[in-house]
Amino acid sequence: MDEMEEELKCPVCGSFYREPIILPCSHNICLACARNILVQTPDAESPQSSRASGSGVSDYDYLDLDKMSLYSEADSGYGSYGGFVSAPTTPCQKSPNGVRVFPPTVPQPPQQHLLPQPGSLPPIPRNSCITCPQCHRSLILDDRGLRGFPKNRVLEGVVDRYQQSKAAALKCQLCEKSPKEATVMCEQCDVFYCDPCRLRCHPPRGPLAKHRLVPPAQGRISRRASPRKISTCTEHELENLSMYCVQCKTPVCYQCLEEGKHGTHEVKALGAMWKLHKGQLSQALNGLSDRATEAKEFLVQLRNSVQHIQENGVEFEACLVAQCDALIDALNRRKAQLLARVNKEHEHKLKVVRDQISHCTVKLRQTTGLMEYCLEVIKENDPSGFLQISDALIRRVHMTEGQWGKGTLTPRMTSDFDLTLDSGPLLQTIHQLDFVQMKVPAAPMLQLEECCTQNNSATLSWKQPPLSTITVDGYILELDDGNGGPFREVYVGTETICTVDGLHFNSTYKSRVKAFNASGVGQYSKTLIMQTSEIAWFTFDPASAHPDIILSNDNLTVTCNSYDDRVVLGNSGFSRGVHYWEMTIDRYDNHPDPAFGIARGDVLKDVMLGKDDKAWAMYVDNNRSWFMHNNSHTNRPCRTDGGISKGSTIGVLLDFSRGIVIFLINDEQQGPVAFEGLEGVYYPAISINRNVQVTLHTGLPIPDFYTPGEADPTGSVC
Repeated sequence: MDEMEEELKCPVCGSFYREPIILPCSHNICLACARNILVQTPDAESPQSSRASGSGVSDYDYLDLDKMSLYSEADSGYGSYGGFVSAPTTPCQKSPNGVRVFPPTVPQPPQQHLLPQPGSLPPIPRNSCITCPQCHRSLILDDRGLRGFPKNRVLEGVVDRYQQSKAAALKCQLCEKSPKEATVMCEQCDVFYCDPCRLRCHPPRGPLAKHRLVPPAQGRISRRASPRKISTCTEHELENLSMYCVQCKTPVCYQCLEEGKHGTHEVKALGAMWKLHKGQLSQALNGLSDRATEAKEFLVQLRNSVQHIQENGVEFEACLVAQCDALIDALNRRKAQLLARVNKEHEHKLKVVRDQISHCTVKLRQTTGLMEYCLEVIKENDPSGFLQISDALIRRVHMTEGQWGKGTLTPRMTSDFDLTLDSGPLLQTIHQLDFVQMKVPAAPMLQLEECCTQNNSATLSWKQPPLSTITVDGYILELDDGNGGPFREVYVGTETICTVDGLHFNSTYKSRVKAFNASGVGQYSKTLIMQTSEIAWFTFDPASAHPDIILSNDNLTVTCNSYDDRVVLGNSGFSRGVHYWEMTIDRYDNHPDPAFGIARGDVLKDVMLGKDDKAWAMYVDNNRSWFMHNNSHTNRPCRTDGGISKGSTIGVLLDFSRGIVIFLINDEQQGPVAFEGLEGVYYPAISINRNVQVTLHTGLPIPDFYTPGEADPTGSVC
């Protein structure tokens, strides 16, 4: 009941209603609050015709009330006709609900004896106006003032019961010491029980099992409930309300009717209308209850979504951190590899320079030693001794000098590192690092209102879930074979509606669809079961007809403009079930031999049906008929009087349960079974020339004489 509390509070004072009255707009307000928001209008604005009260306005003519509206569009509050000198403005204050409240305007009496008595309410100013604080409808009060509005005794009783239910908890009446809080009340015993006392003193068995136990609050209300109050008329306070005016939508008394105020209105008994409106309210509450139940379920769904969002957020953050850590780890590994290369280059340079330093040091030591030795040799004064070694020394000096001049004094390695880290693309990639769609699409939703079957075709329509934001690149539609077999793909593309033709008649197909994107393939939708037509409806197919064939009557009537036989097929192929169709001879001249039967899709179109191995036919003239396949006559009919003429009917019965085809002329079977062992896909076929015109009839039931599965439907012997 806590949700009901806002309904029980006055829109002006924000507290529970006290002596609520009903305004003509059906809203409620406390009687005291109504006095507080009264506004006095100028005398010029109060003609008798514009006055209104709670029972004097029929159907609450809001169009006229709008003309008397006193609220300002500038502040969306309630005006006091401040523009009129005769109506001084009064300051206003706001109620707890934000409604602007005007204090009562009490004119000062010129004489002392006109002062109101202590404890009495001040009189309502003349020409007062009240504005509903909820819908802003305004009206001028009549001479009765606020007494002209009916009191809402129902609302007052609801408020009283609600306040009683919020009172202190009731105690058990049977506890001997420190009574516990009562949990139930027995309406028959009129006693409040706690759980232990109820089990001990009021067991649910024997005579007490029939007693009715109710919650304590409900029991207290029923205990304090008083007989229903009799409402009195607002205009005739001594008269009880006993009738209801349908036009005015208000209860009235007999005196109101005698005075003729509702003489032309429809009036009904108050009790009958009370029960009628209670029923209407209960019926309306049922619909509202369904909406409330849906809202509760939706709120549960939203709360679950909050939990899922939080869980998914934590999981996604952990995944993001792991991905970034993986990138950092990869960068650190690459950093280690690059540093290893730098160290290798560093060691190589040092080795080369150190080797050159060692080599030059040794060579310089040898050169210095040679120079010092030569200087000492030059100091010798023995010419013959000097000349013995001078040539060799001169050659050694030149050789040593030559060794220094062959790039020995050029550094073999520079101190600079010829390595430059190309980090630009990586930095650009890091800057472009962003979230991309990494999830597969959700399962599509089949739109059942748009899915249907027609003849041997099925149309399916689907869409993505409303809240799904995952990119979809396309869809895959799958159907089974109509016989409980495996699913197979019948469509792959971006469309969300697809019609599949060429299905088996009288078959039950299962269908499902899934979406895919660059990340993969999503889940399947729910499986939809579809039933194709039990009886085949088809026409001749212009696309399969020989150019000399002439079609009319919505492709149901066929003739030819050639003297040679020409073939045309039906637009539906059969491979399962039992099918029957007929053809009527509309024109038959010069005794031609039209042929009727079934054929493969690649049958020859410029010869008589049955001349090749792609057709199984019966050809007939005006006297008799023949069965022919691959230019060979088989199972020749017994009858010789089975010819045709204008108006004759040719019937073809194709039964795949036995793999046979049977022909009829004018409802008479022609010979035994014409052909057996039929498997695969066959199309209805006919070959005619210009002397014949035929009309096709489809959607026919199986003839009564034939029962699928019989070995010989006629018992005839040739």
